[in-house]
Amino acid sequence: MRPADLLLPRPQGLYCPPGDFHIDPIRPVARALVTHAHSDHATAGHGAVLATRETLDIMAIRLGDGFAATAQAARYGEPVALGGVAVTFRPAGHVLGSAQIEVAVPGLRIVAAGDYKRTPDPTCAPFEPVPCDVFITEATFALPVFRHPAPAQEIGKLLHSLAQFPERTHLVGVYALGKAQRLVTLLRQAGYDPPIHLHGSLRRLCDYYAARGIPLGELPDATLPRGRARDFAGEIVLGPPSAFEGPWVRRFADPLIAFASGWMRVRARARQRGVELPLVLSDHADWPELTATIAEIDPAETWVTHGREEALVRWCALAGRAARPLHLVGYEDEAED
Repeated sequence: MRPADLLLPRPQGLYCPPGDFHIDPIRPVARALVTHAHSDHATAGHGAVLATRETLDIMAIRLGDGFAATAQAARYGEPVALGGVAVTFRPAGHVLGSAQIEVAVPGLRIVAAGDYKRTPDPTCAPFEPVPCDVFITEATFALPVFRHPAPAQEIGKLLHSLAQFPERTHLVGVYALGKAQRLVTLLRQAGYDPPIHLHGSLRRLCDYYAARGIPLGELPDATLPRGRARDFAGEIVLGPPSAFEGPWVRRFADPLIAFASGWMRVRARARQRGVELPLVLSDHADWPELTATIAEIDPAETWVTHGREEALVRWCALAGRAARPLHLVGYEDEAED
């Protein structure tokens, strides 16, 4: 069987004809396999969904219990037979429950990595390199300029700012799924024990992470009345990017605006958002990690999607590796809030 006979791009997403399923479809389909619960990969209205237990739970939190007619939980490393195809979910290291999806028939294995990162993250299982004939990689930060610093370095910048400006409330923009919980965990690992305050929209997912054994410490709700604005001076408050565009910000004492994202490497983006303290903290692989992952897996062919496809395809060509862009539509580039 040729790779294009096992997986091919369709308007709904990647489709497997012999197994009759789609991977991360952006439109309702009869059977969806979902890599993780970010909204550009996990949508509602499908007949059936196969995903990890955590991804299904988070989809229910975000989309409601009726996000699909039926849902089945997959375990990492345990094959599931769909038609004549063996499907296996492998850890992706992106967010809690995230997975690569291995699709195999005799003589051919394709791995759709979804979103992934290689930097250690205590809030999710680490990326597992899987030998395969075709590796489908994301390309969110697939330009040489994107080289993410060590997370501890960025947390150090935040803690230094707290010490330097104790009279100011440090408002940190974080995506609700993955980034909020990772930032809290990194702060705790750095020895920051005081309460970290949450915008109300972050509550349910943080509570879910805690219920799954991720220690987050004390997380009081910043949207509840706490007296005068200066009560939050010298404290850390986390909120989704959308909250920074409204009146919520004005209730805090002399707020210092920070934002945690791989895009904070681009100074123009930080200025556009009015960010005073950019924190380059990404849940995606950077350029060195993308290229090193392809070299490590060493597939016969690499398919590139979800971002800067042409740059990574060009790198593959220069390295003597067969590659092509998939040009799938509907995916966002770390714009989850």
